[in-house]
Amino acid sequence: MNKKLKLKILESLHAVVPVTLIVLALGMTIVPMELSTLLLFLVGAVFLIVGMGFFTLGADMAMMSIGEQVGTQLTRSKKLWLIVIACFAIGVVITIAEPDLQVLARQTPAVPDLVLILTVAVGVGFFLVLSFLRILFAWNLSWLLIGFYAMVFVLAAFVPDAFLAVAFDSGGVTTGPITVPFILALGLGLTAVRADKNADNDSFGLVALCSIGPILSVLILGLIYDPQGGSYTPLSLPRLSHTRELWLTFGRALPDYLREVLFALAPILAFFLLFQIFFLKLRRRPLVKIFVGMLYTLIGLTLFLTGVNIGFMPAGHSIGKQLAGLPLRWVLVPLGMLIGYYIVKAEPAVVVLNKQVEEITGGAISQKTMMTGLSVGMAVSLGLSMVRVLTGVSLLWFLVPGYAIALGLSFFVPRIFTAIAFDSGGVASGPMTATFLLPFAMGACEALGGNILTDAFGVVAMVAMTPLIMIQLIGLVYQWKTMRAPAAQAERPAPPEEEIIEFGVSAGEDVL
Repeated sequence: MNKKLKLKILESLHAVVPVTLIVLALGMTIVPMELSTLLLFLVGAVFLIVGMGFFTLGADMAMMSIGEQVGTQLTRSKKLWLIVIACFAIGVVITIAEPDLQVLARQTPAVPDLVLILTVAVGVGFFLVLSFLRILFAWNLSWLLIGFYAMVFVLAAFVPDAFLAVAFDSGGVTTGPITVPFILALGLGLTAVRADKNADNDSFGLVALCSIGPILSVLILGLIYDPQGGSYTPLSLPRLSHTRELWLTFGRALPDYLREVLFALAPILAFFLLFQIFFLKLRRRPLVKIFVGMLYTLIGLTLFLTGVNIGFMPAGHSIGKQLAGLPLRWVLVPLGMLIGYYIVKAEPAVVVLNKQVEEITGGAISQKTMMTGLSVGMAVSLGLSMVRVLTGVSLLWFLVPGYAIALGLSFFVPRIFTAIAFDSGGVASGPMTATFLLPFAMGACEALGGNILTDAFGVVAMVAMTPLIMIQLIGLVYQWKTMRAPAAQAERPAPPEEEIIEFGVSAGEDVL
């Protein structure tokens, strides 16, 4: 086996095992699952581990390279109209193909799938153009975020409840495993031709702005679209009568997800081939590397999506439903936090983001620091989401103060931390959130007799919000430490002259 691939699979094993053990422990104690659900979950975990290994290696070899090359070439063309059209087209096409959005659309009864997908895609396309203009003209990200989130919350006051949670959830799921590596690398490429000191800082923030586009576009849709007639259909848990049906279940699903991933990767590959023919003209070796990377990405994402959709979705729904049915239903909150802390480690796009952050910051923000911040943020968001499910409190009571704190912090931390934080929010709310945590919340809400659209939906939005605060708090600590270091150095008393030894010679002696 390829050594790099083996290493990536081992990394994904460490990420997925904690969640698997938690689910197994719950299934054997307080929330016993049907044997078929447990078997689907275990096989799904294997698919997940292998799939994440292939995907992360493929993203390193192909997705990041393609995005950076396209971004650099677009900027060098110096034709603003061409860059605007290309960015809008890229945003629309990769969003339509994003698997996370397909998952959310299938679970949303308020809006037809195609209407929701096209609305979200246009929002991402428009804001990807805006992201490029921000990089080009060095606009302040904090003021842009404040302006657009102000628009979001003003619109939210006039939108039907059926659209509110779906709108905020759509902002999180659009930045999934296909979109994030490409957009992050595109940002690097767009800033590569700039020579100023803020170029690296501005390479982040594209995901942050692209997450706002779907929220605004779905809220606007909510003002003009009548959601009546949509009804929630409870998730039916598969039941297996023998082991052969287990493999048939995965075998039937695999070709469907293979087609879905091919559909998702085709536009990116088409864009790259056009740029290769007319602009890049890469030599054979890097070209072969990119194609092999795309193949790894295809294999990895197909296995990953098959595993989470067939194995993790039923398990999440079953555990949430049974926990909410316990006499001590408030146990949902701490257990939700525990699951949230570990499940973010299995998000494939999180691995890509953390690695890029460490490289861009020269190790000042390590992958471990990023992962700890995201894990704590995810735990908090799942705890708050379970409070919403139990109490029926409006989503806005959490989002308005949360975003106010996040936007306020943006004026006190280094710019790069703000950009990374708002990027992290979209990245953390990936396929694991859509296929395990959302069904977990829906199962709990169903057992409690709550409103699925207003109480369960919104968990993705909560997951996307809390990292904005956590990563910026890390930025405050980092800033405080860097400011204290020179002060501590200056306060340290100098050693007495007679004790200074240099190259083995006492002070005052002649070296010669």
